[in-house]
Amino acid sequence: MDTKERKLDLSGLACPQPVLKCREFLEQEEDIQSFVAYVDNEAASINVQRFLEQREFHATIEREREFWRIIAVREVPTQQPGSPARQQPEKKILVFISTEYLGRGDDGLGAKLMATFLATLPEMGDALWRIILLNGGVKLAATPGNALQSLLKLEQSGVPVLVCGTCLAHYGLSAEKAAGETSNMLDIVTSLSLADLVIYP
Repeated sequence: MDTKERKLDLSGLACPQPVLKCREFLEQEEDIQSFVAYVDNEAASINVQRFLEQREFHATIEREREFWRIIAVREVPTQQPGSPARQQPEKKILVFISTEYLGRGDDGLGAKLMATFLATLPEMGDALWRIILLNGGVKLAATPGNALQSLLKLEQSGVPVLVCGTCLAHYGLSAEKAAGETSNMLDIVTSLSLADLVIYP
């Protein structure tokens, strides 16, 4: 890599500032072909990596003592083989889940109800546009059981599942996440603004 490559220090910033600062940097440096970004937590490294990949960069993460080093190189996008993309629905329904339980009262019952709720979501058909897991809801993507299996099936069917990276880190579940994409508050707010209907179970 070019030794004169630019370096972008994103350490010390709370979510979603690392992604916002990275976006601002790319807007100012439209022709940049490669650079290295530094963050100080794993969730931020994943969020920045995913953002860069959406902007046609190949981004790799390396751990460097107390920092995460993200090496970004612009690439020509190639079409990946596989099943055709899920059609965009006429009506976009977003399901916003902020707890691992459905309803209040008995947590054991609430956990069963949440698993049943997730298993029934495919009945919405193509209108089911996106699922967001926030706060305690991220535990559903990191705890083995029926709820996790339903999330995996939804993801495999083409429904994006966005999992709050800050919340995963708070609960110590970043490594245990088994479903969904680690996300940030910018993605969440943007999703809420684009949805035609938001369901809060």
